[in-house]
Amino acid sequence: MESSPSTSSGLPRASSRGKAVVLLSGGLDSYTAAAIARRDGFAVYALTVNYGQRHAHEIEAARGVAAALGVVRHVELDVDLSAFGGSSLTSDLPVPKDRPISTTDIPSTYVPARNTVFLALALGWAEVLGATDIFIGVNALDYSGYPDCRPEYIAEFERLASLATAKGVQGSAFRIHAPLQMLTKAEIIRAGVELGLDYGLTRSCYDPDLHGRPCGRCDSCTLRAAGFAQAGVADPILGR
Repeated sequence: MESSPSTSSGLPRASSRGKAVVLLSGGLDSYTAAAIARRDGFAVYALTVNYGQRHAHEIEAARGVAAALGVVRHVELDVDLSAFGGSSLTSDLPVPKDRPISTTDIPSTYVPARNTVFLALALGWAEVLGATDIFIGVNALDYSGYPDCRPEYIAEFERLASLATAKGVQGSAFRIHAPLQMLTKAEIIRAGVELGLDYGLTRSCYDPDLHGRPCGRCDSCTLRAAGFAQAGVADPILGR
């Protein structure tokens, strides 16, 4: 499914740096990464993957975010990773609640090879578009133990991109941009506020109720709440 371009909110329309594929989940990190791509002069092509996640309300959020950003094109792609299971986000396993956040323990919300799958899809679309820039909103400081959010991983995928594509073999260098990688959640939120982003459009909860309301207790809710508190900003989603 695709959405049509629309007027961006507080962001420049310039595309002096060409096209970029941005992985857009509907969460605040990917929203901020996409806004940074726009700010830096890229024409944004947004890719949202419906991978069978239990927090599917984020797909609707991604549509709202894409519209707010005025992306050139928004593609929603169905790749059902729930067929494999192996994660509490793609199966009936319980989502962890009220646990201390660790950057060493890999939680059950880790979806095996998810970012590799997502980046591979983004790479394929980028090659078709003639783009060499891909944006992803991974974060190494608040990443909750996910191995595919580490800087080492992003660097190696960037190398793979140039080895595994026709454009790479022909001399084009792909760049995987992870502009939030070394920022805390509070720093990400402050950056988004400076860009005029409406975080009320986003959804972060891993285990929302049937109406999409956040549980307030999963890792993602905990990190979001702490980030807004440390940034000194009210989370607009709590008033909606």
